[in-house]
Amino acid sequence: MGRLSRAELQEHNRARVLDAARNEFAERGFPGAKVDAIAERAGLTRGAVYSNFPGKRALYFAVLADLAERVPEPPHPAPGRTRTEALGALARAWVAGLPLVGTDTGTDMGTGGGPGTGISTGDRYGSPRLDRHLMSEVLSEERIRRPFAQLMKLDAVLLGLALEGLRRPDAPTGRLVRVAEAVLTTLHGASQMADAAPGFIEPFNVVSACERLADLALDDTWPPPHLPYIPRARPADEPWSPPPAVDAVRGGPARLAGDGVVAILGTHRLEAAEEAVRAAPPGVTVTAVLVTGEPAELVPLARLAVAGLCGCLRQAFPPSAWPRLQVVYDASGALAEAAGVPAVSDGTEAAVRVEGGRIVARADGRGACHAAAAAEGAAARVGRTRPDGSRRS
Repeated sequence: MGRLSRAELQEHNRARVLDAARNEFAERGFPGAKVDAIAERAGLTRGAVYSNFPGKRALYFAVLADLAERVPEPPHPAPGRTRTEALGALARAWVAGLPLVGTDTGTDMGTGGGPGTGISTGDRYGSPRLDRHLMSEVLSEERIRRPFAQLMKLDAVLLGLALEGLRRPDAPTGRLVRVAEAVLTTLHGASQMADAAPGFIEPFNVVSACERLADLALDDTWPPPHLPYIPRARPADEPWSPPPAVDAVRGGPARLAGDGVVAILGTHRLEAAEEAVRAAPPGVTVTAVLVTGEPAELVPLARLAVAGLCGCLRQAFPPSAWPRLQVVYDASGALAEAAGVPAVSDGTEAAVRVEGGRIVARADGRGACHAAAAAEGAAARVGRTRPDGSRRS
């Protein structure tokens, strides 16, 4: 075997650190874990650990994100379901990862063990749960709490769009994001109570409660953004050559080469992705590109939050109902740069409209997602322009 390149060696060391950290967190919990002990377990120096991760919390988020993304995909696509059935399946997949007390073999709620198929004393993070200190770390600082709030809003949008995808043809139209918020509140609450009060939650009740939320009437409508100033999309004619990326919603390659809307969103503006989805014409793919000024901590936190939901969503909803919103993490800023946004921060909101392999419109600032998605495409502009360049009425 030849010598590893610098990049290969760095990736190899990163994997060793993550494996060692997972064992350290499992044995001692987050508060008791030591970076020196993680370095010793990995057979590396303390400096080697810090060269990959800026601190213990960043390492903790990365461990949890890796584990959340390893949830096995269902062997077969989920069959067509009603909203009630889909929410029941989603809740079963969720509570399958919670530690329960008072049973040795678990309570069978499906066809076997593992996330989405059964309830057992084991869980997706090992036993005891590695993520039991997650919320205390989220609450510890505003710079973590604010992005986490936006990630929860993004999760609600993804679940709400999936629920809307299962609407019967004869059913009333309407937004279902508020129903999704109620479902996620129930599920996250069950997770917290499973850790804080072992034996308190009854998983069948959690599933039943989520099923009954499917038809909850919350008077949820989507008005146009009420902003003092919505920027107008500027016509453009620029090349579009995005780097390869993964869509976190589907767990596969993102579709970036085709026509669509690409929104570059900092972790303080993630809810704006819905503005692009609601304003975009039917059939147009919308991609939310997550950027941040603190990628070492906030990108793993984003991966964890989205994977925790979407791993369950893919088990519970048929592919035809998966939201048309793609989610891509851009830790390096390469995708943002390809969209003409070279400088990013947690407050970034910019969007481009792509047609025929070129950027045909762009907008920046608050309201950019709505503006770019609602902008006329190139074909429409050509149809409304006279040969002399003037506009048709």
